[in-house]
Amino acid sequence: MEKTAIKNQMNSVFVHVTNLKASTKWYCELLALQVDLDKVESPVFNVPVVGTTSLTLDDHAFDPDFQHKPSLSPIFNFYASDIDEAYYWVEEKDIEIVREIERAGGTAWFNIKDPDGNIVMICDC
Repeated sequence: MEKTAIKNQMNSVFVHVTNLKASTKWYCELLALQVDLDKVESPVFNVPVVGTTSLTLDDHAFDPDFQHKPSLSPIFNFYASDIDEAYYWVEEKDIEIVREIERAGGTAWFNIKDPDGNIVMICDC
């Protein structure tokens, strides 16, 4: 097998946003996390998530040529142990659901839209 200097490990998922504070508030509310928005400063905010992969919101404050183009397909998924409970939680928060719950085998998922139009999947796998 060929050697590589790149590890087989994901460190961070970047979500490109247009309003860092609004996106930080949205993601933290979705995950029921406390955040002091006065301490959120451009260009990035690292959402405190569990696990080895981080979630970084990036508003490209230092990139004047950046043009936001939302992902129309899921860019990552959040885990939910009970997909129906997660669906009702999202629904109660008036978060836009763009794909209803689907079930295949022992897996279920649905998709939501963040404030910038990026699609995020909620999945029980």
